[in-house]
Amino acid sequence: MKFASTRDPGTRTDLSTALIAGLAGDGGLHVPSTLPRFTPADFAADDSIAGVAACLLQPFFEGDPLADELITICAEAFDFPAPLKPLPVGQTHLLELFHGPTAAFKDFGARFLAGCMQRLRTSVDAPLTILVATSGDTGAAVAAAFHGLANLRVVVLYPEGRVSPRQAHQLGCFGNNITALRVTGSFDDCQRLVKQALSDRELQADVALSSANSISLGRLLPQMAYYAHSALGHWRRTGAPLGFVIPTGNLGNALAAILARACGLPIGEIALATNANRVLAQFFAGANYAPMPSVATLANAMDVGAPSNFERLRWLYPDDHALRAAFAVHAIDDTTIRETIRNGLQGLGEIFCPHTACAVAALEKLRRGGATQDWAIVSTAHPAKFEQIVEPLVGRVVPPPKALADLLDRPAHAEPMASDYAALCTFLRQRE
Repeated sequence: MKFASTRDPGTRTDLSTALIAGLAGDGGLHVPSTLPRFTPADFAADDSIAGVAACLLQPFFEGDPLADELITICAEAFDFPAPLKPLPVGQTHLLELFHGPTAAFKDFGARFLAGCMQRLRTSVDAPLTILVATSGDTGAAVAAAFHGLANLRVVVLYPEGRVSPRQAHQLGCFGNNITALRVTGSFDDCQRLVKQALSDRELQADVALSSANSISLGRLLPQMAYYAHSALGHWRRTGAPLGFVIPTGNLGNALAAILARACGLPIGEIALATNANRVLAQFFAGANYAPMPSVATLANAMDVGAPSNFERLRWLYPDDHALRAAFAVHAIDDTTIRETIRNGLQGLGEIFCPHTACAVAALEKLRRGGATQDWAIVSTAHPAKFEQIVEPLVGRVVPPPKALADLLDRPAHAEPMASDYAALCTFLRQRE
């Protein structure tokens, strides 16, 4: 399959080239030239999450040098579960995506991308620097996935003081080929610096760069797999499509579900939960799309004022009226996040991270509005990553899973950096 740019449908790029480049040459985002179509029967041979991923992604890899490695890459990346947990609240489930090495959903895509990149770079190539902007979880997932890989470096930019202490520790605890930069500014500043660098041909003549944010196809495409896997399992058990309520900031995780549904998977309605950064909520309520400076919230990984993947969403739905009709979007403020964590979904004792709490609150709004179909709340991170928020609200300690505890035991270091493009360029050139 070939891939086009969101800004020029006439461009044609193979998958490996798109993965290495990150952004399209015109500054747009890579998108499939066509979308394959599937039926549930297509996945009958192997219903494991790795098997579903390999089947689902095969058309996207067809004709690419990575095609022969796809099954192995999927087996490496999807080696931990994504359980769909039934809840004793009418037709409600919890899709737990936090069982990976950094306790966040981004482990799936980051490990898949690392597997691809490891195979695309040879010992004779110049070192490739993976440049990552993170609002909390992306950077740690990418750092863990790429840690120790030959000829691959990672530079993570995160907004100083705007990630949780445990997130910050994860970002700085790897060392070796991983560098964390704590940037004076917001996530939007970090994202702007990364995009500018990836579009700077003069810089790229000196430093080979790529991306591991959700703008990367290597992150986006594999994230379709856990939606496909959970929806197929639910379909086989009940014969009904499964809807998803997805916490979202940069729109990558939500877009993966949207693409999976567009490919024919038995996915019902898709609802998006944002925090007090209301860019998407305002657009879906009828306003013009207008990015704005992000504001800090309890759900910090969603503190995004200019969602990158909105460009891909508009590629899929070029008519704004049709786009607004396709999805429900609910903005959840910090007060509601606190109440939702404290109440634990109608007193069931479930403990949620602040991002998952946004999805819980959004589903409660949908239920009050008469939505009776089967829904899954997408739980994007383990609550122990946000213990300073969660523990006072639930009144007890939330033990971290072992993988997270092991990372927290390591020493951590991050280098300071101004929100200044010249400073970033100097830093990257000096590392060569």
